[in-house]
This record gives sequence, structure tokens and C-alpha cells, in this order.
Amino acid sequence: MRAFLWMTGALVSFCLMAIGGRELAGGINTFQILLSRSVIGLLVVSAVIWRTGKPELFRTQRLKLQVGRNLFHFVGQYGWFLGIGLLPLAQVFALEFTTPLWTLLIAALFLKEKLTTRKAVAIALGSIGVVLILNPGGDIVNPAALYVLGAAVCYALSYVATKALSTTEAPLTILFYMCLVQLPLGLLLSASHFVVPTPLQWVWLTLIGLSALSAHFCLTHAMKTAEVSVVVTLDFLRLPLIGVVGMALYGEGFKPMLLVGAALMLGGNLVNVYKPR
Repeated sequence: MRAFLWMTGALVSFCLMAIGGRELAGGINTFQILLSRSVIGLLVVSAVIWRTGKPELFRTQRLKLQVGRNLFHFVGQYGWFLGIGLLPLAQVFALEFTTPLWTLLIAALFLKEKLTTRKAVAIALGSIGVVLILNPGGDIVNPAALYVLGAAVCYALSYVATKALSTTEAPLTILFYMCLVQLPLGLLLSASHFVVPTPLQWVWLTLIGLSALSAHFCLTHAMKTAEVSVVVTLDFLRLPLIGVVGMALYGEGFKPMLLVGAALMLGGNLVNVYKPR
């Protein structure tokens, strides 16, 4: 029950972040959105660290890996928010579910993790799911879909780096350097397109910054209170939920093939994380 409540918080956070991104699309440059997210995140995480009374959390033992991880994460965020403004929300979320697929491949290539039969099945199911979602030759193919797929690859690279960092760095330290490294990137890239947000745009920017942190916070606690297979299954509910949001708020259609493709990717993820008792 606790895991369900934490995942509910994560699902709501992801949907709020997507709504904020859609509302700001065309009015605020994507780099400025990322800048605002980093500023808000840095303030909140710094306050939490000071509250814990552990200033050592501001220090890292692996600065180069922190920087490399956040370069990929920054590019991934850019592609995700770009897709939010150009594609139906459900398609963005469906394509984002390819991240575990890319993580398996990258871990096998760069961390020399063994590519087992179970992982191969997961990759095969995920690949079929991607083909169904993209529907080559159909009307759903959109160059923006490639941005989101690229974002998923970048997220996978950042997850692999996070896995390596987690052996020596605390979660709060990783979060702090995520905001610290990405803030100057957002500032530099948004300088030529910077606009003063309206009061309503400030609301959406703040919502994005806070929901990004709450999503990570809720997911972390869900992982602590339930098995990975349970969390992965509950996370799948993001797709129908954002589909309803897209239809209700933006009049978007929901293609059943998105659900079928994402279900195959879910099956692949469950095959990979399943552990016989």
C-alpha cells in the first residue's frame, strides 16, 4: 500500500511536469525551462542538505563522472521537453519507456554486464514495442519522435552513470550536482532567447521545478518499500493516465497501438527484473 501511495505521487508529479511543459511550449524557450528547473532544484536540495546538518553532502569524490552524467541528462531533458511541445503526451511517455531497453544495452557494452537470455528477451520485446509505437510508414512517424528516443538514450546513459556514482555518492549529493552542473548550461544556452516570464508562466516554471524533485523523491521511496517489478508495473500506469490528460485538456487522440507497444516494453522490463523466489 505504501508503494502504491508513493507511486501515485510520482505519477501525478510526472503528469504535472508534462502539463507545465506543454503550457510553456512556444512561450518560453526549452533551455530557459531547464534553467528555471535547475535554479529551483538547487535551492530546494541545498536547503534540505543544510537541514540534515551534513555539509559533507555538498562534496563529491567523482567530479568528472558527475559532469559527464549531467551532460547526458541535460540533453535528455531537452529532448523530452521538446517532444512534449510537439507530440501527443501519450506518445512521449510511451517512447520514454524505452529507457530501460537502452540501459541494458549500454550496461552490457560499457560496464561489461553479462547479456543473459532474460535480458535478450527484454531487449527483443522492447524493440518490437518501439516499432509498434513509431508505426513506420504510418501517420504517427514524426521527427520529434526521434528527439524523444534520443532523450531516452541520454537518460539511459545518465542512469548507468548514476549506478556507478551510487557506490560512493549519497542521493542528495547526486541531486545537488545535477542542479549545479546543469544550471550554467541552461544559463548559457538560454541567454539569447531569454524572456521575462508572465506571472502565469512563473507558476508553470515553479510547478515543473518542484514536480521534477517530487517525482524523483517518490520513486526513490517506492523502490525502498516494494520490489522493482511492482514499481515498474505501477509506473506503466503513467501511459493511460497521461493519455486521459491529453484527451481532456488538449483534445489529443489516443492510439491503441501505443498501449500495445508500451505493454510489450513493460513485459520486457518485468522479464528482466523478475527474480524467482
